[in-house]
Amino acid sequence: MSSAGQALQAALVSRFSLLSDLSGIYDGPPARAAFPYLVVDAGTEGDWSTKTEVGREVAVALTLWDDQPARLQALADRVADAMTADLEPVGWSLVTCRLLKRRVLRDVAGPWAAAIDYRARLFALA
Repeated sequence: MSSAGQALQAALVSRFSLLSDLSGIYDGPPARAAFPYLVVDAGTEGDWSTKTEVGREVAVALTLWDDQPARLQALADRVADAMTADLEPVGWSLVTCRLLKRRVLRDVAGPWAAAIDYRARLFALA
């Protein structure tokens, strides 16, 4: 069984690949990529087990990069909408996925970024 973070990341990449406006989806900042693109990181996880269930809490960091702030906001809304739909990570059951914060930042020398953070809680399937 893969870790909860790996399974969740794979499910998110699959879900976000349906957003045709993105030039790419990456698991880290790419050296070069056309705007807009999305970076998905679901690698930080902790124990969320109970007496009877194996559970994990996963920090999900989504960073959407674009050089057009108006388009960035619209894409960030679409990414947030995609997060609210049912996700099915392989080997895990998603119990909750809660938005923690969303903010827009700008690199002085370049593009805009929408940083969107979630907390996901999952139970392992038997």
